Amino acid sequence: MKLHTLKPNEGSVKNAKRVGRGQGTGWGKTSGRGEKGQNARSGGGVRVGFEGGQTPLFRRLPKRGFSNAMFKKEYAIINLDDLNKFEDGSEVTLEILRDMGIIKNAKDGLKVLGQGTLEKKLVVKANKFSATAKEQIEKLGGKAEVI
Repeated sequence: MKLHTLKPNEGSVKNAKRVGRGQGTGWGKTSGRGEKGQNARSGGGVRVGFEGGQTPLFRRLPKRGFSNAMFKKEYAIINLDDLNKFEDGSEVTLEILRDMGIIKNAKDGLKVLGQGTLEKKLVVKANKFSATAKEQIEKLGGKAEVI
């Protein structure tokens, strides 16, 4: 098999509907847009939620309740296999990770997740740890310190 011999499966690729190509196609003249009106024009149509000038439903309904979304904490995350770049016995903090370029944006703190395997004994200082990350760090004799 060579790249130039590859073809899509039968029936998986359809030709685009070419509108405005004469009377015989059934899509000539107005190209399926009908006669006149806003939707027949280029750039015509209305925005999502527009109801012809009537106050839209989302503005008619009462706004109720409280959303905690504004106050949500978002952590910069790092996996265990990323920590293997450090020397054995060294201390890992958010500032060191930022200086090394492993983390670009500090957000609301650092969270260590347990993906991958850790091969070195480290002292990791972070705001949060997943259960598996904490377990693996301490299994190797390191320390998972919550700041």
